[in-house]
Order: sequence, then C-alpha cells, then structure tokens
Amino acid sequence: MPPETPKYRAPALDKGLDILELLAKATHPLSIAEISDGVGRSRGEIFRMLQVLEERDYIARADGDGAYSITPRLFRLGMEQPPVRNLVETAMPVMHRLADEIDQSCHLVVPSQEQIVVIARVDPPGETGLVVRVGHRRPISHSASGYVLLAWQTDETRERWFGMMLEHEPTLKRARIEATIKQIREAGLATIPSEVVDGVTDLSAPVIEGNHAVCALTVPFIERRGARLDMKRTSRALVAAAASVSRELSHGAPGTSMV
Repeated sequence: MPPETPKYRAPALDKGLDILELLAKATHPLSIAEISDGVGRSRGEIFRMLQVLEERDYIARADGDGAYSITPRLFRLGMEQPPVRNLVETAMPVMHRLADEIDQSCHLVVPSQEQIVVIARVDPPGETGLVVRVGHRRPISHSASGYVLLAWQTDETRERWFGMMLEHEPTLKRARIEATIKQIREAGLATIPSEVVDGVTDLSAPVIEGNHAVCALTVPFIERRGARLDMKRTSRALVAAAASVSRELSHGAPGTSMV
C-alpha cells in the first residue's frame, strides 16, 4: 500500500525538522549548499529557516560565518523529560560511588533509534582516565553499551531495533551480533575492546526495569600500574552498581522506561 498522506501539513515546520535531522546525522558542519542538497530545497527556501534556528540556538556556526552544526539544545530539552531526569537523578549517586571505588570514569547510555547516546557521566577521581562526553552517539552495533541494550530487550523490541540498524548498515552481520549478545547475557555484562581507543576495554552492564534494560552503565576500563582494582574486580563492582540502580528504579516512580 502507498504511504498514508498526512492529514495536515506545516511546510515551515517540515523544513526546519528536515534541517535539524540532517545536521544531527552529519559528522561535520555543513555549508548552506550542503544543507540545500541534503534536504532537497533551494538556498532561498532554507535561508530564513537557518537564521531562525540559529537565533533560537538550535544550530550554530563555529566562527559565526561558516558551516552549520547542531547545538546541544535539543539534547537538553530531551533531558528534561521526566523519565530521563528520573533515570539520571537515580543513577548519579551510584555512579559517583562506583567511580570512587574503581578509580575509573563511568557513563550512562540509552538507546536512540539505531544509536546509543550518553546522557550522564562521572569523571575518574584520579588524574588518569578516559571520559566520554554527554551527548556522544554511536551506532548500537559498534558499542559495548549497544550490545548490552540489545541483549536485555524483549524479542519484539530487539527485532524492531535490528530493522533500524540494518536500514542504516545493510552489511551488518546479524548472526555475529546475536551470538555476541547471547554470550553477554550469560556473562551478565559486556567486555569488549574499544573500537575507538587502543588499550581500553569497554565494560557495560544493564540497568533493568521490568523485563528489559532501560539503559547501560559503562566503564571505559584502562589498565594502569598500581591500580586498586583489576578488570575482573572492576566488572563485579560495575554489575553491582547497575543492579543497585535497577533496584532503586523498581522502587521509584513508575514510567521511567526509555524503550
């Protein structure tokens, strides 16, 4: 069947959303010409919209006269949703205790379509560590956090996520991912070498609410001489911390699910 025609149209809103969605997926700032090509509209059609979005701080130009990139404003608005705010407020005290115990950083990750996004972090108490900025995104299939989120979903949700992932990455090896998430479920956490930084192992454990993971608690583990805890003990501390957040969510207000 052909796609259903929308009952109402708001051309200006469509135009603005097209621009924001294009910039959100871009890996570098885009010029007016690139935005024009990307949304299939003329420069004249998008010029005023770019001005308004810039004035409202949804997009910005680094030098005031160059290419456009999206700002964290939309992310901050999303963080004000009660489910997200409750999740972060519940997890942060536990994350601070975990970082102090393991002397490493940790961060909290939620799903966002075919990607994961970092919504909170705690820096390591010492002078050495790897931190991941809040708002950082990666494909689900290229992160330990994503594998954990996949591993602890219902079959229906996992199937839907795979559909989105394959749409954006058709060459994805689904069988390999399914074998990996089965191992992760048996182990209770993911232990995967970082795809981004050599010498870092991403440890990630699920925060469970109801029958699925609402987020993943992740430690980018760095092996250091003289460290208080090795990877095995750090993994145990991480799993215990994720379980603690899960318990607190289950006794808190309903409606915190992100899926």
